[in-house]
Amino acid sequence: MRYILVTGGVISGIGKGIIASSVGTILKSCGLRVTAIKIDPYINIDAGTFSPYEHGEVFVLDDGGEVDLDLGNYERFLDIRLTKDNNLTTGKIYQSVINKERRGDYLGKTVQVVPHITDAIQEWVMKQAKVSVDDDGAEPQVCVIELGGTVGDIESMPFIEAFRQFQFKVKRENFCNIHVSLIPMPNTTGEQKTKPTQNSVRELRGLGLSPDLIMCRCATALETAVKEKISMFCHVEPTQVVCVHDVSSVYKVPLILENQGVVNYFCQRLNLPVDMRHRKMHTNLSKLLKFFFFSPGFHVSIALVGKYTKLSDSYTSVIKALQHSALAINHKLEVKYIDSADLEPATLKDEPVKYHEAWQKLCSSNGVLVPGGFGVRGTEGKILAINWARRQGKPFLGVCLGMQLAVCEFARNVLGWEDASSTEFYPKSKHPVVIDMPEHNPGQMGGTMRLGKRRTIFKTDDSVMKKLYGGFEYIEERHRHRFEVNPELKHHFEAKGLKFVGQDEEGERMEIIELEANCPLSPVFFVSGHTYFVGVQYHPEFTSRPIKPSPPYFGLLLAAVGKLQSYLAKGCHLSPRDTYSDCSDSSSPETDILELNFPSL
Repeated sequence: MRYILVTGGVISGIGKGIIASSVGTILKSCGLRVTAIKIDPYINIDAGTFSPYEHGEVFVLDDGGEVDLDLGNYERFLDIRLTKDNNLTTGKIYQSVINKERRGDYLGKTVQVVPHITDAIQEWVMKQAKVSVDDDGAEPQVCVIELGGTVGDIESMPFIEAFRQFQFKVKRENFCNIHVSLIPMPNTTGEQKTKPTQNSVRELRGLGLSPDLIMCRCATALETAVKEKISMFCHVEPTQVVCVHDVSSVYKVPLILENQGVVNYFCQRLNLPVDMRHRKMHTNLSKLLKFFFFSPGFHVSIALVGKYTKLSDSYTSVIKALQHSALAINHKLEVKYIDSADLEPATLKDEPVKYHEAWQKLCSSNGVLVPGGFGVRGTEGKILAINWARRQGKPFLGVCLGMQLAVCEFARNVLGWEDASSTEFYPKSKHPVVIDMPEHNPGQMGGTMRLGKRRTIFKTDDSVMKKLYGGFEYIEERHRHRFEVNPELKHHFEAKGLKFVGQDEEGERMEIIELEANCPLSPVFFVSGHTYFVGVQYHPEFTSRPIKPSPPYFGLLLAAVGKLQSYLAKGCHLSPRDTYSDCSDSSSPETDILELNFPSL
């Protein structure tokens, strides 16, 4: 097993996750089996109770793990399936050690940070690195470890010390350290400054870790003189200083690393068993990138109506899923972020300009997406957006809370239940169309939701979603919710045209809703031919991949550009001019993209 530790200096949020993912990608393209571990030094057990404004979205894994969004990057880049133990936190380590102490595992000993905490960290990493992340069940050969935060943070000190010891335990030839640092360029001088990187590397070396590669994050390409200066003062060869400048697509980063000889360095430094003649994934990634730069320029806009729109990381997986689907239909994506509270009448009274701007964004979009969320703030604005989409015949996708609010909107405006709502917001509602799940523990918040991969059974063959999923009788998607649609009221909705086409295995939980295309209560839908008013209780964005877009998001984009009906009529096949390239005779968004011929860069 080879271990590659990625640390960061100067500032947090510098891009360690993308660099770790990119390193894993280029190694996997060499035919190696790669896994990844993310270490977060915070004391929380997991990311489940965070606000998205703290660390971005909470990513959910197959086993129900609520983890840092960087694990989503690992899965998308490497096309692997991770588990909750691939996200290590200070809270997990201390909980593990304290549990051992209570059992008497350390009987007679004084439990200390060194050696007990540091040993627990090393044991966790070595054990998890061997867990298969591919479908073939094979043990990984390389483990990329990202240490969150910044070198020098007091909370990360036990982890730095653990890896100082770890490099000797696994031997130098099996351990490599990448340090990611910032090269600022003040506007006043226009000169790239190396002092922050020098100080960061000096501190890291003082703690017992000497970087093998220094990856410099900068706005523009690193100047030769600057690279040589970093080499001189940071005790590395100039070839070990790698420039990672800002680029238009994160999928370009692996190629940047590749072009600077990172793979060759790893092959020599870690004696990797690499066959350089077979680099299929590298070729695939190159072709994928060429699409981004040679897009014909077709445009599609989606209104994202949420409550965390001030930070785009709050919806990282949602945005990626939309991008994957836009790529599949050969369109350039524009996401219009709309704070749902800005759509509410209270905003019209207090800030009329903001109110009208929000509605202008919504009305000028080709489709509407209401993602998941928690709490009552902004929910009425989301319901207003859903009502507008339904009445105007705009393609609509509701995810998790978005689906629940779509049910609330239909109950209020079609069934006539004016106080219809969720017990999450209004427990005393006379028409609780969304209710607590029986297993929900109101006394404890962490890890008590319905989490992870669950099976959804299609109840009818005449379903847009079933066709988009390839006609399978059931699907398995990742969930994260405490509330569900009230199954006792199902017949009221279906009688008026809102069908629950997907349910759980027991038929008790409503998983997918679709509004009938010829619903008499939605004449605009029938006249315009739009057939995409869909809600899903699960989070399909978590399993979307660049060359295999998520079906619900793919359906939204197809409907937004007016091609859903032709796609379904052709048996869920796109014509060559609709898909990734005019050179393609591909019929499905998840096939043949990698065999296309693009113009050379």
